[in-house]
Amino acid sequence: MFDLALEELVQQIKSQHISAQSVMAAVYKNIELYEDQLQVYCSLMDKARAIELATAIDEKAKNGETLGKLAGIPVSIKDNICIQDPQLKTMCGSQILENFYSPYHATVVEKLIQEDAIIIGKTNMDEYAMGSSTENSAFKTTKNPWDFERVPGGSSGGAAVSIAARMALLALGSDTGGSIRQPAAFCGVTGIKPTYGTVSRYGLVAYGSSLDQIGCLAKSAEDCEYGLSVIQGYDPRDSTSAQVEYEKVSSIDLSQRKFCIPQEYMNTEATDADVVNSMMELIETLKEAGATVEERSFSFTHLLIPTYYILAFAEASSNLGRFDGIRYGVRKQSDSTLDSLYKTSRSSGFGAEVKRRIMLGTFVLSAGYYDQYYGKANKVRTFIEQEVEKVLTEFDFIIGPVSPFPSFKLGEKTEDPLSMYLVDVYSVLANLARIPAISLPTKPSARQLPIGTQLMGRKFEDAHLLATATAIQKITHYHQKHPSMLAQ
Repeated sequence: MFDLALEELVQQIKSQHISAQSVMAAVYKNIELYEDQLQVYCSLMDKARAIELATAIDEKAKNGETLGKLAGIPVSIKDNICIQDPQLKTMCGSQILENFYSPYHATVVEKLIQEDAIIIGKTNMDEYAMGSSTENSAFKTTKNPWDFERVPGGSSGGAAVSIAARMALLALGSDTGGSIRQPAAFCGVTGIKPTYGTVSRYGLVAYGSSLDQIGCLAKSAEDCEYGLSVIQGYDPRDSTSAQVEYEKVSSIDLSQRKFCIPQEYMNTEATDADVVNSMMELIETLKEAGATVEERSFSFTHLLIPTYYILAFAEASSNLGRFDGIRYGVRKQSDSTLDSLYKTSRSSGFGAEVKRRIMLGTFVLSAGYYDQYYGKANKVRTFIEQEVEKVLTEFDFIIGPVSPFPSFKLGEKTEDPLSMYLVDVYSVLANLARIPAISLPTKPSARQLPIGTQLMGRKFEDAHLLATATAIQKITHYHQKHPSMLAQ
């Protein structure tokens, strides 16, 4: 059943050829086998309750009742997406929200439930989505299922591992600068960051509001499209939500597509040779299919990391001001003063990386520095958006690596924040330009570690991007590989 596309599996459940109960039992079997090793879930629904919900789906199918698009599908969601459930907390990987239960559903959660999905748990993440390795969680360190000594990527590391280890069949994550695509690449699964505004952010705990976007992780682009078709759509509760019609694209002729490779992405001094080779193999596959692939210079690539982190840190400083020990979560103080309450709650509740980003964000927003840093970064972002738009007028897609290297060792970069920030060098472009981007598993490294190559498309042409990715996966088949631990 794990090899079936989500849409096909749902049809099998509706027609009673496969029971939702057996699907749920198989997923929980993997959770029981691998959770202690991989540390995926921060909070998990009781197996008995999950089986009961799946049995209810089977009863509806038996009675001929109408079932939704995700009937009986076990779904995991990242721990910064709100869900109102007595068993599932919303902690954002932070001690300051330890034991916090959301009083409402995020819009995406409402849509999943309306389509009869069964949300089984909240996945581990870097605290407040700040990190690229899922080592910044206050609660646990998630491991890569391909090599337990390596990171799964971040900040949606738990979500990616839940798919790679078959501990869920669809996962929701958030992507601020690559936080869906990079862990998807490290774990050998498929992950999409939709166009900004395509999916409601209502109920997503904000990190960088102009950059954050909820998206899907699954084993294939076809499954990502199926999940996105459920969660996308205009939401009046989200002021940045776009009123754009989403229409599935059924098939794509790759010979009619033009792909652009940024010349700067071919720099083997900055990028691991295995990553370049993996991308080049995909490019050769596209050429063999008749696609046009050409290089262009992206002269602004040196501006991406500083622009992204100035904007992200500034917005984080503003967004995290609400976590003050009064309205949410942990409340501590050393004496009876209000000043002590704020200082003690925030200093003990936030981890080192979150404090670092709040401080830097506060600095770039401070009087005397606002125009020099934050104001200038917004102008550079507009320039980058315009340059990307020009490229995508000539080409259908931009193609490149997701990360400069495959998954790195646990602890390898934790003492050097700057080296950790540079992990995002190829992925932040899509967030700054607000365009859709998808990570596809491509040729693995010499050590058999997964590698992802990303495609970026035009704004609001997510369906075209997904259809193209699906067409590619019908040729490459790398998305069908799975960690050797699953065969044990």
